[in-house]
Amino acid sequence: MDAMRPSDVKSIILNELEYMHLAPKVYEAGRVLEVGDGIARVGGLPSVMSGELLSFESGVKGIALNLEKDEIGVVLLGDDNQTKQGDTVVRTRSITTVPVGDGMLGRVVNSLGQPIDQKGNIYTKDVRPIEREAPGVMDRDPVDTPLLTGIKAIDAMVPIGRGQRQLIIGDRQVGKTAIALDTIINQRGKDVLCVYVAIGQKASTVASIVKTLTDYHAMSYTTVVSASAAEPAALQYIAPYSGCTIAEAWMEQGRDVLVVFDDLSKHAVAYRTLSLLLRRPPGREAYPGDVFYLHSRLLERAGKLSERLGGGSITALPIIETQAGDMAGYIATNVISITDGQIYLESDAFNAGIRPAINPGLSVSRVGGAAQTKAMKKIAGPLRTELAQYRELASFAQFGSDLDQATLQRLRKGERIVEILKQPQYHPFPLEHQLISLIATTEGYLDRLEVDEIGVFETDLITYFRTRRPELMKALREPEPPDEATMERIREAIEQLFEQYESPHGSKH
Repeated sequence: MDAMRPSDVKSIILNELEYMHLAPKVYEAGRVLEVGDGIARVGGLPSVMSGELLSFESGVKGIALNLEKDEIGVVLLGDDNQTKQGDTVVRTRSITTVPVGDGMLGRVVNSLGQPIDQKGNIYTKDVRPIEREAPGVMDRDPVDTPLLTGIKAIDAMVPIGRGQRQLIIGDRQVGKTAIALDTIINQRGKDVLCVYVAIGQKASTVASIVKTLTDYHAMSYTTVVSASAAEPAALQYIAPYSGCTIAEAWMEQGRDVLVVFDDLSKHAVAYRTLSLLLRRPPGREAYPGDVFYLHSRLLERAGKLSERLGGGSITALPIIETQAGDMAGYIATNVISITDGQIYLESDAFNAGIRPAINPGLSVSRVGGAAQTKAMKKIAGPLRTELAQYRELASFAQFGSDLDQATLQRLRKGERIVEILKQPQYHPFPLEHQLISLIATTEGYLDRLEVDEIGVFETDLITYFRTRRPELMKALREPEPPDEATMERIREAIEQLFEQYESPHGSKH
């Protein structure tokens, strides 16, 4: 074999050099000046941006929140014991991202989108930054499509629309999470994807919620984002933004998404913790001055996109915990002013056995009838007024004064409305079942029964219509309200059911 000539060797080397990239890698690095309590103070990064993700020598990531003259305040997204004074810190020139896409469905992830359910890796094509500007006014359409919760008291009196932000507020242990879970369970088969964000909850509580969603076959269309109480405050702080980003990817595909933030009280506390550790000036109740912006920039990302952008929607159900029923608390009033209405749950009603314990006087939906079907709007219209009158009369009646017949009749009807609106947990009602129950209520049929017979009667009523009169059930599924002929047939069917009772008080054969 002939030896290579020097000129050949030279040409090969020159050819290789031509395609080599010898540009130097330039990166900015700083040093940890101080670390502790999940906070690191870093020097030597003059060009870092607010909210930028920084990488520490130990592999831990952090978010730059405080940009001061001589140093940067960084919140650590991991164990601060792994980081020590003098460690190198490098800019990433990006903000925190999470994976998005259908691969997230059925999974339990942490605030960074990493799986924590022992089901292996998540394979998605796309990642997105957790912070994003909300769609503008001209990019939105009005909220006009109902998002049914399956809960009679809500769908009838405080309707929620796709793209709405409806606050759930009340003291601890009055059923706030139960309403959110019932709403998620009721989306089965309705082409609505769900994201449940658990902020600052016990890991055992989150595990119980995941088991419930699995048992009711809801995990197939749900993603759970968990930042438990044992995790750093920084992960609790970014959790709702991560959940909202996962939902946004689906919304921009033209799909409808429901997001539950459980709860934003703990989110505000986590942000207050970070702010105080970063030595930001405290304001009212030691919260920082931008605590309103904390939640407004999150909840404004919910809404219904215009048709030219695909028509997708994010419906947000933020949860706020009050202390002793105080709706005038700092965080509570902030979130009330951002949302499109609230569902207020009261302890007294809950302890009296009224479940869900919704106060119809303080609960309101600012979208209102626009988010109801025409049938529900027509049938449930008088319900709220009658219930409000009953609550007012009941407060006077307890003094035992003599009452006229008309007042007694209103009290009697009010008691039956309260009873028919009771509903067991994890038992959402389809729309037509709700309408049948409400027709029997508003038309006065329940007045023939004693209060303790109403639960059994409602079950019999729905079973009777489902098995004997399916054509009437089908008519109630239509978007238009039933005409007078259909209503007359419904009344006749209810009368036929009453004929199976021996007495006007409902004793069955």
